[in-house]
Amino acid sequence: MGVAVSTKIATRNGEKGQCQFKKLKLPLGVAINPKSPLGVAKKDNPGCKANRLPQGDKSVMAASFDLQTFILRARVLKLYRQALRVTKRAPEHSKGELMQTIRDEMEKNRDCNDKQKIRYLISEGMERLKGLDEMLDMQGY
Repeated sequence: MGVAVSTKIATRNGEKGQCQFKKLKLPLGVAINPKSPLGVAKKDNPGCKANRLPQGDKSVMAASFDLQTFILRARVLKLYRQALRVTKRAPEHSKGELMQTIRDEMEKNRDCNDKQKIRYLISEGMERLKGLDEMLDMQGY
C-alpha cells in the first residue's frame, strides 16, 4: 500500500518535561516503536506494548508500592468510584457540580502520604457518601 498518512510522535523535551510533536509520513498501518533503532514497529501489531511511547516514571510508580499502600490506594479508588455512582442518581441540575466537588476533594488530598491520615480521610469520605446516599433516597432520586 503506497498510501501515506501523517502521524504525530511525542518526543520528550529533556529539561521541561513537555512533549513536542513531529509529523512523519508512514505507510498505512505502521506504528511507532521508540525502542526500535528505526522507530517503526511491525505493521501487523500496532497495539502491542512495545509500540507505545515511554511514559517516564509514572509507569514504574505503581510497581513500587508496599502492600499496605497498595491496599489503601485500592480503597481510595473504590470510594471514588462509589461516589461517582451515587452522583448518577442526583438531579440533573446538580449532577455536574456534585461530580466536580467529589473530584476536587480527591485532588486536594492527592499528595497525602501519611497512612493514618489517608485512613481517616477514607472513613470520613465513606460517612459523607453514606449521608449523600441517604439524602438522595429521602428525596426520591
